[in-house]
Amino acid sequence: MTDLVPIDKRDALRARIEAAERRNAERTLADQAREAAETAADYTRAHPLTVIGGAVALGLVIGLLTRPGRRFASEAYHSASDAISDAASTASSSVKRVTRRRGSPLGERIGEAVMGYVMAAIDELLEAARTGQERAADLGEAAGTQARKLSAEASGAAGAAADSTRDIVRKTADVAAGVVRDIRRKTKV
Repeated sequence: MTDLVPIDKRDALRARIEAAERRNAERTLADQAREAAETAADYTRAHPLTVIGGAVALGLVIGLLTRPGRRFASEAYHSASDAISDAASTASSSVKRVTRRRGSPLGERIGEAVMGYVMAAIDELLEAARTGQERAADLGEAAGTQARKLSAEASGAAGAAADSTRDIVRKTADVAAGVVRDIRRKTKV
């Protein structure tokens, strides 16, 4: 019994193999990028709030990492600090002026106690703002480090994916060439 394939089927099989080889050869990095973009678009359609929140957070972190962003945060902190200090000194002088006019020693003591409490609260607010600014700077540094790490990992993954794709294309081409050789060998018998 011979394994001869009828000529029509052999030609059809050869045409299919050649078409597959052409498709594999024509598949470029641009095609892979298009597929990745389509996948990202599908994810964005499925989870829009997650993507928007991530983009806002990333934009904020990147903004704080830049020199103008750090300068803006520092200026805002100092402006708020100056405004609070000015308000506190104005309130303190106003309370002292009022207590001097009335001349009540008890009122003066109450005013001083209230001002002491207010000044302590303002000092606590300023310290909390300083701590927040330091934490934001630490967060910015950590985010920058993490972003660099993620970039390196993504680059490595993309390289590995490209290598894997090249290996698959080579293996597919080898298998297709082997099939073509087998068909030719079987048809020559």
